Amino acid sequence: MESKKSLVGTWKLFSYEVEVKESGEFFYPLGENPTGFICITENNHVMVTLTGEGRKPASSSEDSTELLNSLVSYAGTYRIEGNEWITSVQVAWKPDWVNTEQRRQFEIKDNHLRVLTTWRVMPNWADKGLQRSILTFVKTD
Repeated sequence: MESKKSLVGTWKLFSYEVEVKESGEFFYPLGENPTGFICITENNHVMVTLTGEGRKPASSSEDSTELLNSLVSYAGTYRIEGNEWITSVQVAWKPDWVNTEQRRQFEIKDNHLRVLTTWRVMPNWADKGLQRSILTFVKTD
C-alpha cells in the first residue's frame, strides 16, 4: 500500500497507453510521445494535464476540434483509499466529468508512478469493449 506522502509532488508523463481487455491489444491514444504532468499537493489538491504528440496551433475550427481531442485536463480534491486515489473533479476539459469522482489505482516504484484507470468502455473507442488506461510518470521534485 502506497502512502499519501510518496504520492505528493510533481510527476512528468513518461508513457500513456490503453489496454483492450478482450484482445490484450495496446494502443497510444495521444501518440507514442505525449506530454503531461500530474501535480499532487499535501493539502489534497490534484491537477492533471495530458497533451498529444505533435500538437500545432490551430488555423481552422477543424484544427481546434483536433486539439481538444488530444487533451485531457482536470483538477479537484483527492483522497487516498488503499492503493487508489479518488479525485472529486471540480474543473475539467469535459464538462460531464465535473462533480464526478475519478478513481485511479497507483503504485510507486523507483521514482516512477504507475496509474491505472478502472476497466470501462471509453466513448472514443466503444467498439473495442472494455479498456483501461495505463500511465507512467517520473517524479520531477
